[in-house]
Amino acid sequence: MEHPYRVVLLAGPSGSGKSYIAEQTGLPVLCLDDFYKDGDDPTLPRQNGLVDWESPLSWDADAAVETIARLARDGRADVPVYAIDQDRRVATRPFEIAGSPLFVAEGIFAAEIVAECRRRGVLAGAYALRRPRGATFVRRLARDLGEQRKAPRVLLRRGVALLRAEPAVLRRQTGLGAEAARAGEVLRRVAGLLAGHRHHT
Repeated sequence: MEHPYRVVLLAGPSGSGKSYIAEQTGLPVLCLDDFYKDGDDPTLPRQNGLVDWESPLSWDADAAVETIARLARDGRADVPVYAIDQDRRVATRPFEIAGSPLFVAEGIFAAEIVAECRRRGVLAGAYALRRPRGATFVRRLARDLGEQRKAPRVLLRRGVALLRAEPAVLRRQTGLGAEAARAGEVLRRVAGLLAGHRHHT
């Protein structure tokens, strides 16, 4: 079955600028971070008694795929609103794809659903955003401190750990089928996909 809409998945390490690049495409943007599990979910992965929010298991991949499939089919869906400071979903909101054949779904776990989106015939492209690691570290820390996500000491420790883990994160995401690309490349690819789509319709 041909879906009227298709998704561009945008993965990349934490703080690599996924939200910003997604906005730059001019397409509707679904934030996949809103599909984190609630903090009291018994299936959450734990390390040393603390929830491991960097693990894909802390995220509801099934709900994300179902929402993307519904958007691809109907052009609209109710999506969750997640409050990071409360570790839970606090609301839902309507999301509509107005007049665009493509939409972007961005988040650190976007690569986890590449294969399933492809299998369902809703995938237009999948990219893992690659940036110089130092830039990502500074950008992420500035963002997290600005949003006061957690105590500064915790954020700094997390930032250093994420910096070390970044090459492994990218390897995992490309292994799952996302193509490593710098910001400019992603924007060019998406523009190409849009042009190809217009050509076919």
